[in-house]
Amino acid sequence: MRRKMQWAMPLIFFVIIVSLFPLSLPPEAAIFKLLGGGILWVAAFLATLLSLETMLRDELTSGSIVQTVLSVVPLPLVVLAKAIAHWLTIGLPLLIITPLIGVMLQLPGTAILGQLLVLLLALPTLSLLGTIGVSLTLGLKQGGILLAVIMLPLYIPVLIIAANASVQFSEGLPIIGHIAILLAMLVASLLLAPVAAAAALRVAVC
Repeated sequence: MRRKMQWAMPLIFFVIIVSLFPLSLPPEAAIFKLLGGGILWVAAFLATLLSLETMLRDELTSGSIVQTVLSVVPLPLVVLAKAIAHWLTIGLPLLIITPLIGVMLQLPGTAILGQLLVLLLALPTLSLLGTIGVSLTLGLKQGGILLAVIMLPLYIPVLIIAANASVQFSEGLPIIGHIAILLAMLVASLLLAPVAAAAALRVAVC
């Protein structure tokens, strides 16, 4: 939070992407209703990916990453705390401004509520999975490019399910199956991602 640009830049990036899409589409409400969920999710996906590289940057720059790994505090717990902090500074602001973006895209109220529900389940999953990519690329040259390559296979399933759920909800179709899958992904990420990221972090540091 002391480095405002670290969390403000992805948020600004999100708003810019969503604002540019309507300029390239016909100004018809039906089109925005159909594509609005996908537009929001592509923007949220890219904004989250953009913010991952800063997750452990301060610890690496100061050299305290070694003390973090060797601390008596379990490393998976530290990684989990990092994921929660990432969601609070990136995911939660995205969640808060989504209703305003939905109004700008002329989405109906029910579609905006559906977006909020999907984002509430999927954004924490993206933060948790992001810890794995950050740990694997920590300290590498051109780590940002490699991080994007690593995260794409992990993020795309979440993106597909979340975008499909948003579109179906806006069309009045049931999304209970999508919600169940997103919830399962969140629980699996919560249990496995901190452990996997901690193992990768030990290898990167030691």
